Amino acid sequence: MTVEFAQKYGPWALVTGASRGLGAEFARQCAERGLNVVLVATNADRLAAQASAIEQAYPVETRTVPLDLAREDFLDEVRPVTDPLRIGLLINNAGISTVGPFLERDTDYLVRQLHVNSRAGLILAHHFGAGMALAGQGGIIFVSSGSALHGTPYAANYAGTKAYNLILAESLWYELGPLGVDVLGFMAGTTDTPGLAANHPKPSRVVPVMDPAATVTEALDALGRRPSRGAGRANRLGYTVMGLLPRSAAVRTLGRSMSAMFGPFGTRS
Repeated sequence: MTVEFAQKYGPWALVTGASRGLGAEFARQCAERGLNVVLVATNADRLAAQASAIEQAYPVETRTVPLDLAREDFLDEVRPVTDPLRIGLLINNAGISTVGPFLERDTDYLVRQLHVNSRAGLILAHHFGAGMALAGQGGIIFVSSGSALHGTPYAANYAGTKAYNLILAESLWYELGPLGVDVLGFMAGTTDTPGLAANHPKPSRVVPVMDPAATVTEALDALGRRPSRGAGRANRLGYTVMGLLPRSAAVRTLGRSMSAMFGPFGTRS
């Protein structure tokens, strides 16, 4: 399976948000499956440490691109590193996921979140997807979220960006499939990452917290098999149940759950 994966999606993977959390695990598992890895993230020191750890553990090469994906011209910084390489797998993982009332965030923050979570993935998918289509093979993963399926109070802008990622991925799954390019929208669910910890969640018996390694394995295994996938059986069951509710009931349920887990925030009857 590792050889087949590397033949289909190699020789290089590019992973955004690769210095920690899910991104670091995506980079590690890509290397484990035989791919060289380009790691992109904002923190140069953490990025270098992650790349070094990968090269010590696996017989692959790495490149690092310390970069803020919110920049208008970010692709100009990526291309000098990637133009000499053949990127066969793109993992759009970078994202800003803080929780809180919408009106307490200033416009600059919300636009930055939109650029990192959605605009960057769009640009990278268009740029690298063209090369994959020309080669007749490749893969693109958009890391989405269960919040993409319904309005999610107290993560409103984040949910909107993840809905964009999911719909774009599913659409490209159909468009690019005949060109040999597999696309997956992956709803990661609540996962034990530094990003989750930074929001100070309260323990919950209802919301399962997944291990990053298990989450990433599900994503990589699902690529090429379906247009989208939710991580974890409990999450998928929850998505199915929520999909049976009227939209207003689903949003109210999510609002109360978010307030209980991250709040307290105001509630609506």
